[in-house]
Amino acid sequence: MVPARGWLLAGLFVLAACSAPPPDSRYARQVDSAPGRTVAAADVADAEPRPDPILLAGNLSPYSVRGETYEVLEDHRNYREEGIASWYGAKFEGYETSNGEIFDPYQATAAHRTLPIPSYARVTNLENGRTVVVRVNDRGPFHPDRVIDLSYAAAVKLGYMEQGTARVEVESIFLEGVDDRRDATAGAYRYLQLGAFGAESSAQRLQGELEPLVPAPVFISQVDVGGGRLYRVRIGPVEDNAQLESVQRILLESGYDSGQPLP
Repeated sequence: MVPARGWLLAGLFVLAACSAPPPDSRYARQVDSAPGRTVAAADVADAEPRPDPILLAGNLSPYSVRGETYEVLEDHRNYREEGIASWYGAKFEGYETSNGEIFDPYQATAAHRTLPIPSYARVTNLENGRTVVVRVNDRGPFHPDRVIDLSYAAAVKLGYMEQGTARVEVESIFLEGVDDRRDATAGAYRYLQLGAFGAESSAQRLQGELEPLVPAPVFISQVDVGGGRLYRVRIGPVEDNAQLESVQRILLESGYDSGQPLP
């Protein structure tokens, strides 16, 4: 779901990240910021690990973003990594995460490139020792020197929201029965989303480019988000995952992104 991000906090600082997305990106805001309601670290609750089913949504592997290929970890029980964490907030509020959940900046959630979705991780700020347990339900950050993106609230709890980034340790929380959860989830994708645009003409242009390429319907779906309307370009329904993967290969070979799979 998540493109590389560049962050802006209330006009006070700009991180050395990626530039803002073009006007026709799927997000109504061009830059990120803290949401309208502030919270205190003491008010942020840890995510509670539970044996959620690991569906196909958000777990396509391998997957490609902007020329880089990533593989979701089959076994994450020993995953531990140190690196830089950033955070995201108001720009993404109300939009779908990579598994179709709605992003809430006030919940302790995170985006990670390779941990299964959903899964849980304990994140420790190595600069002050604070910890938070987060639910991983999104993909990213696609910035080479960062290991995880936390929600606004999780960054507040770790004490780095105002500075924007911090050096952290990320440790996966492994729940017994994870293999059973994978085996029990036979859900399948039926659609690919290739973009969401503020201008209908942009969506129609992409639709016209894709229709001659792929062996499945290409349609535009409207959704109202944050007081504005977005036009989502989607492909499907497809017959099965094999056809979906075939469509993705065609898209990549034609110079397009592989798209976001949806159930």
